[in-house]
Amino acid sequence: MEYQNTIKSAFELEGVGLHSGVKTKIKVLPASPNHGIVFKRVDLDEEVLIPGNIKYVEHTERGTFLKKGSHTVATVEHLMSALYGMQIDNALIEVSGPEIPILDGSAGPFVDKIMEVGIQEQPEVAKIIELNRIVRYVNKQQNIELIAIPDSKFSVNVLIDYNSTVLANQYAVLNDIKDYPKEIAKARTFVFFREVEYLYKKNLIKGGDIDNAIVILDSDVSKEEIDRIADLFNKPHLNLIPHKGILNNVELNYPNEPARHKLLDVMGDIALLGKRLNARVIAMKPGHTANIEFGRKMLGVYEKEQARKLPFEIDLNQEPIFDVNDIKKILPHRPPFLLVDKIMHISENSIVGIKNVTMNEAFFVGHFPDEPVMPGVLQIEAMAQTGGILLLKVVDNPQDYLTYFLKIDKVKFKKKVVPGDTIVFRLELLSPVKRGIATMKGEGFVNGQLVIEGELTAMISRKPKIETIKKK
Repeated sequence: MEYQNTIKSAFELEGVGLHSGVKTKIKVLPASPNHGIVFKRVDLDEEVLIPGNIKYVEHTERGTFLKKGSHTVATVEHLMSALYGMQIDNALIEVSGPEIPILDGSAGPFVDKIMEVGIQEQPEVAKIIELNRIVRYVNKQQNIELIAIPDSKFSVNVLIDYNSTVLANQYAVLNDIKDYPKEIAKARTFVFFREVEYLYKKNLIKGGDIDNAIVILDSDVSKEEIDRIADLFNKPHLNLIPHKGILNNVELNYPNEPARHKLLDVMGDIALLGKRLNARVIAMKPGHTANIEFGRKMLGVYEKEQARKLPFEIDLNQEPIFDVNDIKKILPHRPPFLLVDKIMHISENSIVGIKNVTMNEAFFVGHFPDEPVMPGVLQIEAMAQTGGILLLKVVDNPQDYLTYFLKIDKVKFKKKVVPGDTIVFRLELLSPVKRGIATMKGEGFVNGQLVIEGELTAMISRKPKIETIKKK
């Protein structure tokens, strides 16, 4: 069992935003269970809370930007990656400006602070997305593909390809999230020198410099051209002779640092799902736009799967407690009016039964020949028979008793039931059985969706003896 985490105490960091160039301070504070990751703009007159959630992503050009109402918080991916990599589920992040500081261009400074203050386990089970099928996002035009394969844990494989003579194809992998601080966190962001002026003119990377990014020079450029770009950013000229490679001559933290940074970004964007993910993620040429679209697709698949799940725990593949032959020993009904096939759960106060609806049901001959629909009255009957088994199990020799309807109340039909459907009925006693009379709340589900509900009142009565009938 995995539990939610927060940090043991608050920490602060300060720096410039990569794109805005604005100096900002963040304060990361502990938060209660189920709070999630939430950003709070503290530089505004009004209180502005922006959840760190994929539903609030505004755009993804060279970073991930969140927006709620008219307010934004930009470049959240490195901090979100650090929180996800350290399995921090709940935190409040106070931000004194429009953007999270870029610091050294990695998640390392955030991770160092988290390790410094410590991690606090919380008394709530962690929220985990577990997929039942492979989810794939493909952009054929850009040869981008991201795949999530169901697994019992989280792992990531990343392949990058920039068609560059300097930055060759690279591969990075994280098989165990416990290795994140050592293997991924310190991978810095990177940019090609040929992109710098274009990005600047698009009102981006105003806070970029050689201290917070790896600058890759993959073609011959004059010293004058490099000085011109430095003047554009109001930065001092570099005392170097340009040649292909890493412009700022920094030592790499990892031999495949660009690929590891892309893996870091993938994790930061996946963190915006708002839950942990149990899956093996394979990402070929990922980027923030693809990451977010992939995340939205995963979330959509997960939410549909959740909608199909029953609102109570039951394994429909397990052996039934009673099969149809056992049921015939309890109920007096017989085909074609026996409308319960299995009992999957029974306790003192509740029962779960199954009705498999097939085209062979006699009532489909006339209801309706061109559009077969199970009559609502028979759905009620099937639900009542399931409840009858619950009631008859409290008496000795149930074959000597019958159950009779006394009242049907608050019945609602939510969706039609057709051949091929399996109805899962759950009934619970609303009060103890008194003088052989019981009232039950009943619900019927198909593919996890409620199709019928109502309250049934029934009476348990002993069958009249055959000898008594003959004498009369």
